[in-house]
Amino acid sequence: MYILQLVFLVPVFITCVVFGKGVDYEADAQIMPKIFFDVQKGAQQDRQVIAQLLAGRTPITWLFTGNSITQGAKHTHGQRSYSEIFSERVRFEMGRYRDIVVNTAISGHTTKDILEDFEWRVAKLQPQVVVLMIGTNDAATAKNISVSEYADNLSQIIIRIRDIGAVPVLVSPTPIITDLTPERSNLKLYVEAMKNIAEEEQIILVDNWAIWKIDLTKKYDGQVFRQLLNDPLHPNGTGHKEIAISLFRELNIFDPTQPTGGAPYYEGEH
Repeated sequence: MYILQLVFLVPVFITCVVFGKGVDYEADAQIMPKIFFDVQKGAQQDRQVIAQLLAGRTPITWLFTGNSITQGAKHTHGQRSYSEIFSERVRFEMGRYRDIVVNTAISGHTTKDILEDFEWRVAKLQPQVVVLMIGTNDAATAKNISVSEYADNLSQIIIRIRDIGAVPVLVSPTPIITDLTPERSNLKLYVEAMKNIAEEEQIILVDNWAIWKIDLTKKYDGQVFRQLLNDPLHPNGTGHKEIAISLFRELNIFDPTQPTGGAPYYEGEH
């Protein structure tokens, strides 16, 4: 069984066992009971856990990992990556100032790289929520990672995330221009593998592939690649904003009246 124990904040320090380790927290006198992960309830239970974390006052560590897209390398032209927009939403707009948002994504990496480096990139940071967007490089022929190997690696990563007591959130790769990146022409199969795992193992999934193909293609009048990509496969700054909005919707923290939800940013007299 996977065990999550959630605590809330009060002005006293207590030592309790959280996520399998002894940690000092400022916590409410009333500690929430242990939550056992039930695969039958699955993603809905994970959403409830995240909602409970957000309702409490104990700071949350949110960890983002993956490849260059999650790293926000180069292709945003200096604009915020989706993890940075997430930080703005949670740490400023939602007033959770002591939350920590960590990004350990590395350009060029695959599921194999994350598995091999899991202890350093994920486990030692003791996150409560792990957001994983991975697959675009796994699909590259030069990486020599089959769809079945990708699926197995992804399942192992999910197991290890749950083993440290964190909630996994999967974010699918965004669509690419396959004519210009033929070495990744099978990316759709990797996305389908992620979707199958999310369904079978009841994991929260942000289905960028479907959202970009349907909702955003309509929103951008069929110009989704021109508007949201910086090259054949990397989202630009606007693309990252759309990824963030989709993540907010999936976690039930989307607010269209706030700048991270699409409203205008504040600009004072100057």
